[in-house]
Amino acid sequence: MTRVLTLLLCLFAAPALAAGGGHGEQADPAKEAALKALAIRDGAKEVTAQDFVKEQPKAGYCASIADAAADARFAWQKEQLAALEREVEARIAKLEEKRAEYEIWLKRREAFLAKADESVVALYAKMRPDAAAPQLATMQEDAAAAILSKLNARAASAILAEMEAARAAGLARRMSDLGRKRDEAKKTEKQDDRS
Repeated sequence: MTRVLTLLLCLFAAPALAAGGGHGEQADPAKEAALKALAIRDGAKEVTAQDFVKEQPKAGYCASIADAAADARFAWQKEQLAALEREVEARIAKLEEKRAEYEIWLKRREAFLAKADESVVALYAKMRPDAAAPQLATMQEDAAAAILSKLNARAASAILAEMEAARAAGLARRMSDLGRKRDEAKKTEKQDDRS
């Protein structure tokens, strides 16, 4: 490229020099342009940092930060694993809370059923419904529902028919809750046995 530029300048400057340009004559613009181009070409180049780099600039940069990038990637992965571990631990803690809650409920259920002693159930089973209904109506709801749930369906329905409607509905609701919870307990026990 510089040879072509020099050749072009020489071609343009040669006719001006041949015309006899002296010191006293007007300055020829073509001659001045050619001299400037030669001075620029032959002038000292400005030294840059790139002159001291022996590798390609991109390869040198990538190679110089490879260790730092690997360390940063490792730190990020370690942080992500720690976050996942905290999340798993939180879920395990929630499951443990639910398990403890279930065990408490199971103990309550067992205490609820224990209130209805077999002998008491046998007494109410032999009583007439019109005599048993007022006694069960004045009992605590948990105890009355426990006794009614242990009676056969025909005797329990006859006793409930003799009670006030609101009290009978409350006892029936309590008995159905007991049955639902019993079914849930059986399902959970089966799942625990499979695990």
